Amino acid sequence: MGAGLRNVRKLRGWSQERLIREIEQFARRHLVDVASTASLRVYVSEWENGRRVISDRYAAILRRLLGATDAELRGAQDPGLPVMADGYDELLSRIDSAQTVSGSMVKALNDQTEILRTMDRERGASALVDQMTGHLARLEETLTFAVLPGARRPVALALVGASTLAAWQAIDAGAVDRAWRHYELAKRAARDAEAPTHLAHATAEQAYVLMEAGRPALGVELVREGRRSLGQAGSPRLQAWLHAAEAELCAHAHMPDDARRALDAAAAAIPTGPEERDPDLPSIFLNGGHLARWRGHVLAMVGDGEAVSSLYDALSALDPTFVRAQAGLHIDLAHAHLARAEYDEANAQVRSARLLASRTGSVRQRRRVDLLSSKL
Repeated sequence: MGAGLRNVRKLRGWSQERLIREIEQFARRHLVDVASTASLRVYVSEWENGRRVISDRYAAILRRLLGATDAELRGAQDPGLPVMADGYDELLSRIDSAQTVSGSMVKALNDQTEILRTMDRERGASALVDQMTGHLARLEETLTFAVLPGARRPVALALVGASTLAAWQAIDAGAVDRAWRHYELAKRAARDAEAPTHLAHATAEQAYVLMEAGRPALGVELVREGRRSLGQAGSPRLQAWLHAAEAELCAHAHMPDDARRALDAAAAAIPTGPEERDPDLPSIFLNGGHLARWRGHVLAMVGDGEAVSSLYDALSALDPTFVRAQAGLHIDLAHAHLARAEYDEANAQVRSARLLASRTGSVRQRRRVDLLSSKL
């Protein structure tokens, strides 16, 4: 049990003392009572050594601080798993309830996903783990007991959007196993909904888990499989997204020529104009400006000198609410300056990136910052 908390804490890069300070700061911000510093030292040690069970009160604090689920913290059954009905009456009651899900209720579920997406973009994933877990549980519960296709399809589509968001949040929190499972859930829901565009997007985005786990070449194959499965179907915006994702995976797999070809394909496919959302795939934010930022990231990864000007242009045009994306741009600029031996500029970008990564609590970006810092 204790190994879960210890692993999550170390993944975050925190010492036990740092965790204790964060608990105390959380308590002051939210006006909740916690034990004294001396007692918290004992608690944390005993939690991690399996000599004390993490109470529900402290688990709620730790989930928000560390961006982890109960299953990851203390080995408990994941509350996101659907609870199966016990007995015919209860089963029929749940089936009847699922059959009466209205269009307005599905819209409300999708609206909740959108709220969580906005909060994630501005504040990061760590503070949203409880809300995201509960949201997925409601959607899975409804889909589990929906019988006919007419009732299942809209719920399944809503679950795809929520699952891919939860998966990306898990990647950001460094929880790659959770991310992989969420993408598998998204793909099952997309198949249930008979939605090939959603399936292609979820499949390609799952490649980022492989990239984070150190297998970018396998990720290239997966994102290409997602693109091949779609063929020429799907919107131009989705096609551009798939090519850009392939370019990024190729860059991380040390395939620069393939990365540049994929970037050119993305530029050829992206629709003109400022619109950034795909009406059928709200998970995608992509227009010419976003693609320029993506292009700068890929060029920085392959050491192309053009990256610096592209990244500064993208930074000046970026919506300030995209806090995590802003941190990513500073990291990419640091990479680009480092490739040009411009160490002062690279250090300045690393400092900006570190501050923004701290705001969002992004384990993924903190790792990138730490790696860059070791080269400066």
